[in-house]
Amino acid sequence: MIVRERPSGLRLFLLLRGSVLPRILPTLVVNIVIATLVTWSHGDLWDLKITLTTIPFTLIGLPLAIFLGFRNNAAYDRFWEGRKLWGELVHRSRSLARQCLSLVDDPVPAGAGMADARVRMVYRAIAFAHAVRDLLRAQPSAAELRTLLLPGEFAQMEQASNKPDFLMRQMGMDLHLCLKDGRIAPCLASAIDATLSSLTAASASCERIKNTPIPFSYTLLLHRTAYVYCFLLPFGLVDSIGFMTPFVVAIVAYTFFGLDALGDEIEEPFGLDPNDLPLDAICRAIEIDLREAVRDAHVPAPLAPVNYCLT
Repeated sequence: MIVRERPSGLRLFLLLRGSVLPRILPTLVVNIVIATLVTWSHGDLWDLKITLTTIPFTLIGLPLAIFLGFRNNAAYDRFWEGRKLWGELVHRSRSLARQCLSLVDDPVPAGAGMADARVRMVYRAIAFAHAVRDLLRAQPSAAELRTLLLPGEFAQMEQASNKPDFLMRQMGMDLHLCLKDGRIAPCLASAIDATLSSLTAASASCERIKNTPIPFSYTLLLHRTAYVYCFLLPFGLVDSIGFMTPFVVAIVAYTFFGLDALGDEIEEPFGLDPNDLPLDAICRAIEIDLREAVRDAHVPAPLAPVNYCLT
């Protein structure tokens, strides 16, 4: 995610980090070159004069802009829902730590660490956030998860097809152990179980977003229409605006190609693109809060943006 102040003045036109321009630049350059050639030849293709008016481009351009807007709204809905779900993970993780430490009796001495089921559940909640992030990004499990789990538990998690679900089952077993040992009343255990279920629901909803993209045929139709429109546009403008054709085409193509590329980028909000959600920073925030809750001496620092980009 790009984190910086809003640019103004000349900087508004010079900034590249966070812009879709680097992504669409090759196609945009080709489009401008074609527009320049069409202007130079005045629309003549060898002995054939290609005559187009602005009317078909007006008829096509308005619906194309509307459909691109609809698609980008759908893509942003996915982005915003993903952010709300990760906000839910932050909220429920904090609630779980509070419930474990305040509702479960403490028969073990202070500083018992992983021998205390409450501490194990809090650490697993940290590991759960990291595991959800790794699952959504299809990347290997983070090495620091070993320090958050019992000996041998990390290896068992690596063999599971759904690592967050494995961690949630382990937390359920620890909750059952506390209930069996009489460390928590059944009515209070149900409250913690509801929090665990909410964490599972948020994780499953994130998987739904990742595994259900916007229908490919709809995206393909908009891609093709935008490309055909922008590459034919010079033939419709050259007779009316002459040498200004490449400049106008560049502005229109930048807008349409940019909207198209931006929709592609935010459609999958859990990746590593500059405009994707900062899952690393959110996981670090959860880890800081939960380690402080159990009075861990090794509390990491919050992640800071690198070149205005927060991952």
